[in-house]
Amino acid sequence: MIRQHETRSGAHFAFTDRWGGVSAVPYAQLNLGGAVGDDPGAVRTNRELAAKSLALDPARVVWMNQVHGRDVAVVDGPWTSADIPAVDAIVTQRRGLALAVLTADCVPLLLADPAAGIVAAAHAGRPGLVAGIVPAAVEAMITLGAEPSRITARTGPAVCGRCYEVPARMRDEVAAAVPEAHSETSWSTPAVDVVAGVHAQLDALGVRDRQRSAVCTLESDDHYSYRRDRTTGRLAGYVWLD
Repeated sequence: MIRQHETRSGAHFAFTDRWGGVSAVPYAQLNLGGAVGDDPGAVRTNRELAAKSLALDPARVVWMNQVHGRDVAVVDGPWTSADIPAVDAIVTQRRGLALAVLTADCVPLLLADPAAGIVAAAHAGRPGLVAGIVPAAVEAMITLGAEPSRITARTGPAVCGRCYEVPARMRDEVAAAVPEAHSETSWSTPAVDVVAGVHAQLDALGVRDRQRSAVCTLESDDHYSYRRDRTTGRLAGYVWLD
């Protein structure tokens, strides 16, 4: 269920795998995405199970309507389902409020400045990487009082640069914006390394305390992958402060 969980200076970072939930095939088992065709009741149960495994109140987890853009919302508490904005990053200063990001190949980015009491969660796919969701999330934190040198960054399971095959023209377009994302598959065709691109942008922003998951979602049967399965569930990354 919770594949990784780290606590650092009061900041918590957690990433799920696909196991330990109640969803049926093809979403088996711990699908946390509410817009992929799964039974809504199963998704609610899965979100409750995941939150409780982290000792979180499910009602105190903030989700996004992710659209592959660069918009960021600052939140003070959960919103109603009708009010969820179309954003790809959320930021809070509220301790005990967990922020969640959904992925199934894209990069889940979790950020925290415990000294300033600020955390953020961002969804960084190929379009979001190019659009600048990573600097937008960091800049929103800085506006609230965070300092890049104090920010801890964690990226979770995502498709790797050896597996994310794209047309050569698309790779060139991404690399023009983020050169570090230029890659090649293990079978020698054009590819994009979104994880490398995210970390390069963080480094350019002065965020040095960074770690990345070694898991490639496309290669791992323990994780959801849209590129591999198309109709599938969503993983989640969670970040919060005590």
